[in-house]
Amino acid sequence: MLKTSLTALKITLLMIIFTGLIYPVIVWGIGQAFFRDKANGSIVTKNGVAVGSMLLAQKFDSPKYFHSRPSATNFGLNSGASNLAESNRTLIDRIGNDIKTLKDENPNEKIPLDMLTTSASGFDPDISIAAALFQVKRIAKARNTTAEKLKEIINQNIERPFLGFNGESRVNVLNLNLILDEKIK
Repeated sequence: MLKTSLTALKITLLMIIFTGLIYPVIVWGIGQAFFRDKANGSIVTKNGVAVGSMLLAQKFDSPKYFHSRPSATNFGLNSGASNLAESNRTLIDRIGNDIKTLKDENPNEKIPLDMLTTSASGFDPDISIAAALFQVKRIAKARNTTAEKLKEIINQNIERPFLGFNGESRVNVLNLNLILDEKIK
């Protein structure tokens, strides 16, 4: 019995050292060696100040910017989806308000689904091409520029599906907004 207990203790300690120390250090080292930017959060800096992450959505309220998908969270105070049922009054009211706001913005346009729905994580940094194009009219007016210039910026920054088939084409909201600030004042 004592021999079995000692063997179990040795295996447990060995596994703790391997899975709690050695393996994490190896994974961290690979991340730092080959994927440094992503492993460190893909932080974007402007004039030496961190302005956001390419991996997480940020809230942009100004009409001068592309807006992210709605979030069930408060963009950073907590994370995760809301898990509200489609019959939940809070969800129904939020979507109703979003539809009204978006219809006021573009009365004759079909609202892209991702402008109304949250992503699974609540922090998706990307929007569909349709969602970006839907916002062009508002941004062009707010920045006193042409829709064509904005469409060109969108088209130059489309991210294609991984391996050409995994996912959908999309644009990163933070990236688009940084380009807007740089190119169109």
